[in-house]
Amino acid sequence: MSYETDEEKVEAIKKWWKENGLSVIAGALIGLGAIYGWRFWLDYRDSVAAQASTAFEQLLMTAGGATQAEGVAERADLIREEFGSTPYVALSALVAAKALYEAGDAAAAMAALEDVVADAPDPALTRIAALRLARIQVAEGQLEAAAHTITTNDVSPAFAGEFAAVRGDIAAARGDVAAARTAYQQAIEQGTGLSQLIRLKLDNLPSAG
Repeated sequence: MSYETDEEKVEAIKKWWKENGLSVIAGALIGLGAIYGWRFWLDYRDSVAAQASTAFEQLLMTAGGATQAEGVAERADLIREEFGSTPYVALSALVAAKALYEAGDAAAAMAALEDVVADAPDPALTRIAALRLARIQVAEGQLEAAAHTITTNDVSPAFAGEFAAVRGDIAAARGDVAAARTAYQQAIEQGTGLSQLIRLKLDNLPSAG
């Protein structure tokens, strides 16, 4: 569309603004609101993460010994209540489980680890919790439960060696020497971080036959 004079151009602009100005302003406000809303969310998220990190550091300071297990567990519960959307919940539960087990409360330690297995936001944390849970279950003589934990969670090549080592412990506890030897050998081949300990367990297995 062309206009003969500047006056016609001005009139056309006025007409267009009258018809579309409100929607333009509304769109601009919505856009600005989205930008500021997003920035507010980022600031809030960073603030929560910083607070959760501080709370976790305080928990680690509390976890200085087995006598502090109750305090550690209480701090872990507070982190769960206040910072439930952060990974620090799972990390705190792992620390609490260790303190509880060292204090002799195996049941509470296993419950904490079961929560991590069920709710951890990161698969690696789930695998770590499952390994610790299975090891405690073996130590407590809960071999069927340990075997179930391993079967359910041995799904990552990165942890295959560690899970194989626990399978070896389960087989050894059951008196199945052949299965224990096979599992321990697999653990070494698949790169367990406890290779020296596993070799010692392997060497101490009874001879076949």
